[in-house]
Amino acid sequence: MKYISTRGGMAPQAFTDILLEGLAPDGGLAVPETLPQISADTLESWRGLSYADLAFEVLSTFATDIPADDLRRLTHAAYREGVFSTADIVPLRPLDGGLQLLGLSEGPTLAFKDMAMQFLGQVFEYVLTQRGATLNILGATSGDTGSAAEYALRGKRGVSVFMLSPHGRMSAFQRAQMYSLQDENIHNIAVRGVFDEAQDIVKSLAGDLQFKTQYRLGAVNSINWARIAAQVVYYFHGWLRATTGRGQQVSFAVPSGNFGNILSGHIARSMGLPVRRLVLATNENNVLEEFFRTGIYRPRGAEHTYATSSPSMDISRASNFERFVFDLVGRDPQRIKALWADLARDGHFDLSSLKPAFESQYGFVAGTSTHDDRLSVIRTTHEATGVLIDPHTADGVKVAREHVEPGVPMLVLETALPAKFSETIEAALGKRVEPPAPLADLESLPQRVEVMDCDAQLVRRYIEAHAKV
Repeated sequence: MKYISTRGGMAPQAFTDILLEGLAPDGGLAVPETLPQISADTLESWRGLSYADLAFEVLSTFATDIPADDLRRLTHAAYREGVFSTADIVPLRPLDGGLQLLGLSEGPTLAFKDMAMQFLGQVFEYVLTQRGATLNILGATSGDTGSAAEYALRGKRGVSVFMLSPHGRMSAFQRAQMYSLQDENIHNIAVRGVFDEAQDIVKSLAGDLQFKTQYRLGAVNSINWARIAAQVVYYFHGWLRATTGRGQQVSFAVPSGNFGNILSGHIARSMGLPVRRLVLATNENNVLEEFFRTGIYRPRGAEHTYATSSPSMDISRASNFERFVFDLVGRDPQRIKALWADLARDGHFDLSSLKPAFESQYGFVAGTSTHDDRLSVIRTTHEATGVLIDPHTADGVKVAREHVEPGVPMLVLETALPAKFSETIEAALGKRVEPPAPLADLESLPQRVEVMDCDAQLVRRYIEAHAKV
């Protein structure tokens, strides 16, 4: 399998090449030339596989240039008990109202980002060792990507991580997870701004091809296709756990900020997984919900990107959205370039003429959730089931309830464990939730972080001083 750019300016490349590249040289995003198709017979043959073996089967359709024995070893190293707190890796638990919770937060940083990052940590080291190369990962995080990437890559040979985060806009637990790491190859940079501005710096520096080449910049944000591919696995896993019959449809509700998580569901559905609906849930930063409601994509500036109680979704410019629009416009790179030119000039683009296809062809529906909604959902879910969910997952549950259909299982994708957002949980339940015992003292540990203005040149100079070359 080869990969091309959404903007048409990249020669077809192999999986291990785009793994190290991140953003395509033309500013677009890597996508497969054609998506692999999974037949109903193949899907049925996967019932009963362990998560690691299922990951091998799914990822082998994308990473065709990695020998099968090596890829199997990598998936078994990534998805094992000891790294994850349960042998199931991703448990499925019932909720009230016909919903089920796909438990994606059993990894080392208690968030769904571990599902892809643990594989990336393994495959980065494998490819760099094979090539005798080094890589400097440059990323931005709204809360969970940073810690998941850093825990997966800490101490890995040939890799340094430079992770930008919005200063003062993550929970205390999220900050402690990242900033308490003392490994020499981990560099935390807190910029005075919002996540979108931090992400813009990443894209700006990655788009400077001379700088990118000289300092061997790579990416772990979901602009990296390997992140998307690894997340596709748990959609197949969820379907296999929730169904008993051949071809039975399932819906997935996904809390969404940067569009990477639900994009993986779109990819799984396009590969042939029987998905009825992809239910996109936003918080008060509802740019994506507005698009699926109106057909108009209108990102907001930093001053109109709200700080909410589901902070990992405080995003107004979703970097993965371009991959979905690429499919929506018939995989036409010229149309993509024109749309993003419209976006740069006018601050929006209009695809309302394609709105009927959002649900009928692609299965997308959307809704939004507020602070009061998530407090209510956390409280009522806990009272009804005894299950405690985090604020982002609560956004997903709230919107999922609006789209439940008889006979169609509705799986809500868990975002993180509630201990990462203790203030909001306390506001909902009137009591604190304690973190797992091994992390009880996390917030008291010394923290190492560089705080700077939101300026690409400042970040550039920091990387020049600390990068592996």
